[in-house]
Amino acid sequence: MAPSADDRLDLPAVGERQSLREQVAHALRAALITGEMRPGVVYSAPVLAAQFGVSATPVREAMLDLAKEGLVEAVRNKGFRVTELSDRDLDELTEIRLLIEVPTVTRLASAGGTDGAARFDPLRPLARKIVDAADRGDLIAYVDADIRFHLELLALAGNAHLVDVVRDLRGRARLYGLPALSARGGLAGSAREHLELLDLLAAGDQEGTERLIRRHIGHVRGIWAGGAD
Repeated sequence: MAPSADDRLDLPAVGERQSLREQVAHALRAALITGEMRPGVVYSAPVLAAQFGVSATPVREAMLDLAKEGLVEAVRNKGFRVTELSDRDLDELTEIRLLIEVPTVTRLASAGGTDGAARFDPLRPLARKIVDAADRGDLIAYVDADIRFHLELLALAGNAHLVDVVRDLRGRARLYGLPALSARGGLAGSAREHLELLDLLAAGDQEGTERLIRRHIGHVRGIWAGGAD
């Protein structure tokens, strides 16, 4: 199934801070996660390149990178098809996130208290970007800031391999229900949880941190499935 004229993606323009290949892969990954690029649809590299305003080569290279990650599959002489995730896939991704992120983030709260603000306040501008994107209904900006927030928070634990694992898990996600949640005004609540989490971490509240991060990931699972938040 090829995309119709109404399927034009809301892709951002690319700049020069990263290679074109990296920028395109980043933008496409965000479009995949939000569900803007839909399972079963075949996307042509030249058509996507025209939307980005770049040549087809970096787009094709970026799509090949995503294919290696299992996010798309090549369709001979046509382009790339977005792979589908089952409910079981989403459950298993959620389970792994809970196993990794809940204890890691909870342990970070032990560094709160006196030095908490100094350690966690650098993440507040990013948390506010998440809230601003939710208020604007900018789903790709929301997902981009959300991923950066969680990875930078986990990086404070000092385990680069753990961050890489979670980055991969987040990259494989599909937030099928994000557009509907945004349309009914429910995205702001989930967005504000990032600021609440920073408050708990800064206060050294381990029990509150554990409850919130567990609830937050649970919300995401509902969004992944397109169900209720």
